[in-house]
Amino acid sequence: MATQTFTREQVSKNNNADSLHVIIDSKVYDLTDFADAHPGGVHVLLQVAGQDATSEFYSMHRHEILTKYSSMVTGTIQGETPQVIEPKAGDLCLIPYTEPMWLSPEFKSPYYDESHRRLQKEVRVFVDEFVRPEALRIEEAGERPSAEIIKRMADNGINAMRLGPGKHLDGYNLIGGIEPKKFNYFHELVLNQELVRTHGRACNDGFLGGMVIGLPPVLNFSRNAALRDRVMRECFSGEKSICLAVSEAFAGSDVAAIRTTAAKSADGTHYIVNGTKKWITNGSWADYFTTAVKTDKGYSVLLVERGEGVETEQIKTSYSSAAGTAFITFDNVKVPVENLLGKEHQGFPVIMSNFNHERWVMACASIRASRVVVEECLKWANQRKVFGKRLVDQPVIRGKLAKMISLVESGQSWLEAITYQMCNMTYQQQAKSLAGPIALLKNFITRAAHEIADESVQVFGGRGITKSGMGRVIENFHRTYKFDAVLGGSEEILGDLAVRQAFKNFPKSML
Repeated sequence: MATQTFTREQVSKNNNADSLHVIIDSKVYDLTDFADAHPGGVHVLLQVAGQDATSEFYSMHRHEILTKYSSMVTGTIQGETPQVIEPKAGDLCLIPYTEPMWLSPEFKSPYYDESHRRLQKEVRVFVDEFVRPEALRIEEAGERPSAEIIKRMADNGINAMRLGPGKHLDGYNLIGGIEPKKFNYFHELVLNQELVRTHGRACNDGFLGGMVIGLPPVLNFSRNAALRDRVMRECFSGEKSICLAVSEAFAGSDVAAIRTTAAKSADGTHYIVNGTKKWITNGSWADYFTTAVKTDKGYSVLLVERGEGVETEQIKTSYSSAAGTAFITFDNVKVPVENLLGKEHQGFPVIMSNFNHERWVMACASIRASRVVVEECLKWANQRKVFGKRLVDQPVIRGKLAKMISLVESGQSWLEAITYQMCNMTYQQQAKSLAGPIALLKNFITRAAHEIADESVQVFGGRGITKSGMGRVIENFHRTYKFDAVLGGSEEILGDLAVRQAFKNFPKSML
């Protein structure tokens, strides 16, 4: 970067196409050679040539653009210093309500200790430096995450940590220096909420979203220790990937309606699997499929390995192909009986026990993504001027911001209250007592996302429906927030589940 200094009078003389300089936050940019390549044309730049264009720039562009074109800085204004803080990897946002309350120095929390703060710091640096750049690349290109980023995550123990506390963490060096035996659900909550700050919904699923929901049944229900350990090792390392294959064209939230079948071979050594699965996250490239099937006396769950008779086809959805969403066909696939998860004909407990953690993870991610949207709206309302005033000076905009903030803070508080219960319950107790509360939590958070998505677009206007530029985070969220409202059990199903469970435990003495 050049160190030459200018006076504002000197800059003002460079006001034509042959010598075009502008001032942005006390830095002088030479745009002469760039003018013809400017997306808005040279005439837009000539309107501010030789002038301070700070206000105009920040009303049209994100700050990151300045980093991209830092080579065009030719000097600085004499006696002036930049007023806009250049964010560094790992930095917290200082704007109120843009971070969970426990991360603000003036507030206290009974849930988090120094290990959680250390983990948050290190994961945020990791996301800022490695995950978000990769996420933005694959979100746009629709590509699978690179093997390099998955290995980086594996080397930091992140892949194993995403399955929560347990013996599967033993032997791994965990980011943040967390001892495996002391890792709890609040550590996992912190990890989930930091990983989702990528500004891309599909890539969040692309980063082993299928493993988060597909591997737990193998760890918890496989009776073949050698198979379990091999699959766990391969998936945590990124050598292979796994997905959960339950949904079908015939059966979404209605799991009992699945039609994929598994019949024992004549010699009893294999199941022969036939059928299809649809909307399977990471299915396009998965090596293992944790698959719900109909057997002759009920439902079972099998671990199917990619091989002869297994075909996958990418499905185009409203978010990026970076998630690897797939339609899967099983055509006379031979699956060893040792790959049965749980007991034969008793697969529902295997499937249902997995839902609590899946829905809790989705709640963690959805409420943090909503907070990112709130951050974008707060920044935009402060810098955008309409009718001679900042947006935030308009009472109607302040009302929208208040609504969004209230929804995010409420969701986070409820999430933390349930997470505390998870930390003090066994896996079996969670399945019995938390299915209803977690279902309602996810229902509330995805309803909140609906409101936040709607209000944020109104705050951003046309930019909120534009895939690039200032509103791209808003556009992505508005286009994709519904995935959380449908996947893992739709809002309606979860609300009904919670109320039915409440009445199941209704005291007979109460009329």
